[in-house]
Amino acid sequence: MRNRKNGGSAGSTVIILLSVFCAALIALSLAAPDTTSSVHRVTGFFITPMQKGINTFGSWLGSIRENLADASALRTENEELKAQVDTLTAENSKLVLDKEELARLRELVDLSESYSEYDTVGAHVISKDSGNWFSTFTIDRGTADGIKVDCNVLGGAGLVGIVTQVGENWALVRSIIDDNSNVSAMVSTTSDTCVVAGNLQLIDTGSLSLVKLTDRDNKVHVGDKVVTSNISEKFLPGILIGYISELGNDPNNLTKSGEITPVADFRHLQEVLVIRDLKEYVASPGGSTTQIVNDVERPATVLGSRDGQDAENAEDAADAGAGEEQDGGAEAE
Repeated sequence: MRNRKNGGSAGSTVIILLSVFCAALIALSLAAPDTTSSVHRVTGFFITPMQKGINTFGSWLGSIRENLADASALRTENEELKAQVDTLTAENSKLVLDKEELARLRELVDLSESYSEYDTVGAHVISKDSGNWFSTFTIDRGTADGIKVDCNVLGGAGLVGIVTQVGENWALVRSIIDDNSNVSAMVSTTSDTCVVAGNLQLIDTGSLSLVKLTDRDNKVHVGDKVVTSNISEKFLPGILIGYISELGNDPNNLTKSGEITPVADFRHLQEVLVIRDLKEYVASPGGSTTQIVNDVERPATVLGSRDGQDAENAEDAADAGAGEEQDGGAEAE
């Protein structure tokens, strides 16, 4: 309590002294104006620099406050711009994906138009076996969409594989690059028969095995088109498989072997086209083969034959045993 009283009395004393001083200055200014001007000069000498310093310090504090406000606004604007960039990046990525999907779907539409004589349905690949290649994979269509075992599957520009298992909303496809795949095929320009055999080791070079080619007249050359044969047991005729990239004589000098470059991309399959027509064979009364496609009976012909070769050529090809050729103990389909 004593300290508070002492502090209060000291403050009162200071106020009284300042009041007396101010009153004295007022009186002096009234009595002797010249004297006050001298006082002003003396006080101005000390006070003016202090005022300048205070003004400068105040301006500096004001600039700091403005800079802080600007920095906060810039941070807010930067966050908004980052959000816009993220949104635009996501939209751009989606547009790129949509563009790629559109290109693939257009390719699938073109493929469907190339085989317009068949009943087809599109499907997405939803899973595959481990590894880089689509040797076996699952699609999102099944019996509910009219898909059955042995339905042919297309992709890219030609044959991909065949359905081996099917459920209501899914189907398992074995591609022609699988080691267990053997496809009865023929060279489209000459109708000479052969077997396209799956080989997962060879596909790493981008090729498939071509074996047991019957080229008696040596008319088959590198670059010729290879398609499914009309005497194939499960594959519909005339579906493009690929192009011959290598060719050589077998040790027996009766057949030839080589490699073909497939037209389908077995590393990046995403959408495929499934042919819902099935190929079946029955023996006709005359002993010849009759082709049944989707319950419509048609006489067997060699598709892609040059110079109008007729069914007699097909019988010669059958006599050569192309439909019963085996590769590694597996029958050609």
